[in-house]
Parts: sequence; C-alpha cells; structure tokens
Amino acid sequence: MTNNQWHEKRSQVIANGMGAAYPLYVAKAKNAHIWDVEGNKYIDFAAGIAVTNTGHSNQRIIEAVKNQIDQFSHTCAMVTPYPSFVELAEKLTNLAPGESQKKAIFLTTGAEAVENAVKVARAHTKRSGVIAFKGGFHGRTNLTMGLTGKVAPYKAGFGPFPGEIYHAPYPNEFHGVSNEQSLAALEDIFTCDIEPSRVAAIIFEPVQGEGGFYQAPTEWAQRIRAICDKHGIVLIADEIQTGFARTGKMFATEYLDIEPDLMTMAKGIAGGFPISAVVGKSQIMDAANVGGLGGTYAGSPMGCTAALEVLKVIEEQQLCHAALAIEEVASKNLGDLQRKVSSIGDIRALGAMIAIEFTDPNSGAPLQQFTKDVIANAQGSGLILLSCGIKANVIRLLPPLTIEPEVLEEGLDKLSEIILSIEGVNS
Repeated sequence: MTNNQWHEKRSQVIANGMGAAYPLYVAKAKNAHIWDVEGNKYIDFAAGIAVTNTGHSNQRIIEAVKNQIDQFSHTCAMVTPYPSFVELAEKLTNLAPGESQKKAIFLTTGAEAVENAVKVARAHTKRSGVIAFKGGFHGRTNLTMGLTGKVAPYKAGFGPFPGEIYHAPYPNEFHGVSNEQSLAALEDIFTCDIEPSRVAAIIFEPVQGEGGFYQAPTEWAQRIRAICDKHGIVLIADEIQTGFARTGKMFATEYLDIEPDLMTMAKGIAGGFPISAVVGKSQIMDAANVGGLGGTYAGSPMGCTAALEVLKVIEEQQLCHAALAIEEVASKNLGDLQRKVSSIGDIRALGAMIAIEFTDPNSGAPLQQFTKDVIANAQGSGLILLSCGIKANVIRLLPPLTIEPEVLEEGLDKLSEIILSIEGVNS
C-alpha cells in the first residue's frame, strides 16, 4: 500500500484529534534516517520529538531489550520488582543535579511524570496551588493541560480544568518579557490570586519546548529558586524534552546552577521505549502514602533495560559533546541563512535544541503561513521537521545526537533550500 492509501485508511479509523504531521508511513528507521512504505528516504530532524537521542534502531538498545524479553516482559514493579528497576533509579538519582540525597519513581509517560510530581509536592507541602508559565507544555491529561500555557491545539474545547493553577509570563528577551516583568507577575499572583503559603509547587521548563525553545535565564531561575525557598514551595523542573544530553548537558537545569526539588523525565530516557520518571529530594519524594504512586506499566522491564543502555551510550559515545557539536554546525549554517532571509527573526540553539523563528521584518508579526509552508515542503525534500511556538511560527530541529556530520550538513542544506525558495516566492 502507498502512503496515500494508508493515510486514507487512517482517516477512517483514527480520531481526527490525533493528528499526523506528515502523510508518510514508516517502514524502517536507522539512526538519523527514516524510510517510508514507498521506499522514500528522509533525514529525521524530529527524533520522535526528542525521543531517539541515541538514534533510531540503536543496536545496543535493541539487543538489551531482546535479552530482557527472553527473560520476562511484565510482572508489575509494584507487585514483584526486578533489578533493573532499582539499578535505573540508582543511576538517575546519582545523575540528577545537586548534592541532596534523592529518590525516584517510574511511570510510563511524560504527562504521568508531571501529574505525579504535583501529587508529591502536594503531599509534602499539604498545599494545593500550582504555578506554571505561559508558553509551557506539560502534557495532554486534564491536570497537565491545565498547567500547559498554550491553548491551541492542546486546551481548546477540553475545559474546565482543575482549579488553583496560575500562570506567569516566562522571560523572553526576543518578545520583550524581561526577568523583572516575569518575577513581578509572579508577585502579582501572590498578591491577587493565591497567597504563597497555599502554593505547593512552581513548575517550569529550563528550555520551553512546545512554547518555542526559549531558554530560562540563569538569574531568573536562581531567583525563582530563592522564592521557592522563602515560601516553602516545591520547585519542579520539567526536563521531559530537554533531558538526556539533548542540550549538551545531561539535564538543562545544569546550565542554571540550581538544584530543583523535583525533576520530571521522559522522552530521551529510553531510546523509544515508554518509560518516565520523577526524581527528587528524598524527604519530598517520601511524602506520598505507600501505594499512592505508580501504575500497572510503570517502570516496565523493557523501559528500564533500555534506559540503562541509553545511559551507557550517552556516556561512552560522549553524546553531550555531540549535542554541542551539532549546535556549532547548525548555528553557523543557520546564521549564514539568516543573513539572506529577512523573514528569519531569530535563531536559538542550546545543544541539539535548535529553533528558527519566522517574523515579519517590518512589523515583527509572527509568520505562521511561512512556517506551515516550510513544514509542507519538507517531505518532498526528504526531510522531517517539527513546528512549535505559542504563535505557531517556529521550526524546531531535534536531530538524533548520533547523526553523522555529513547527514546533518545535508539536512541543513535541504532546510536552507526550502526556506530560500519560500522567501523567494513571498518577496
């Protein structure tokens, strides 16, 4: 069957709400390449939304999981646990930033990790309020939609959302939101909406993902840490998209020189096998009642085994260094492109989290259609891209950290050709 035939079949059996960025159907994938059912080959600059940091079909991870399946596939870790469950927790608690003693729990999805981090914070503080930030993305469940600071498509039509969730502006130099404005808005929440003694947690992304790849300033993050310390508020760092070497460090929080109380992890943790985690300070993590945390598939044997192998690959292949090398190449390539394309308003990169924001060169207005055209032309050029941004005018690049240098260059050249052609049509 062709891509179009599969897409027609999909439209008959999959709900419209579960969208597909591209009408192509994957037959196989290897490292930074994907082949569809028609044999077309693509360079993957999405990595399953920052999941396959270690590349598609990494042979080491495949072999580790095959060996695990030969032993057993499921027992439920809350009934009869297994060594890999404990080993992974030991590894992650040692890797998490800060000197505090830490503990972990495992779940299945990023949204579950966020929900459980909030549960832990509420159990520890005996409070209910949560503060998040505009432009943030934390998941598609009811609570995490409430925390998410972007309406379309994630929240539209799905309300009402849980109460006692409040949003402050995220600092954003490109859009004129200073550290002081963000912090002043947070103080306004304390003055006008909820007293700090009723706030259980503040949650933030050290680099906003869906919001547009905006990085938290170090000074701002440190002042948020100080505010949390002053008021006894749990600080949650959502590292779901930024974790596991993606930004050039194991976790992006390391750039901020702070220790979060809790961290949420998922995506790149296991090379494509579903598992997520909450890692945090032991005295906070132990606040929940026995049996209050977990899930049937939480910390599956395959997920734990894959994650342990991912950590080995990151260390042995120096993927933090690889992410920084990707940043260097992409920044130079895209910087050259920006000088030719007036519609590129900003380029941002932290490791292999790279963003191109399209704005009108005269008014600064977001160019959503330009962004849509880039995405629409990518498939025909053999490239897989993702968009993001609260105003849907950002292209984000998330290549596997194992991408070969020549493939990275080829993909960037393809992207430049697409953007130059669209700029030429619009000029």
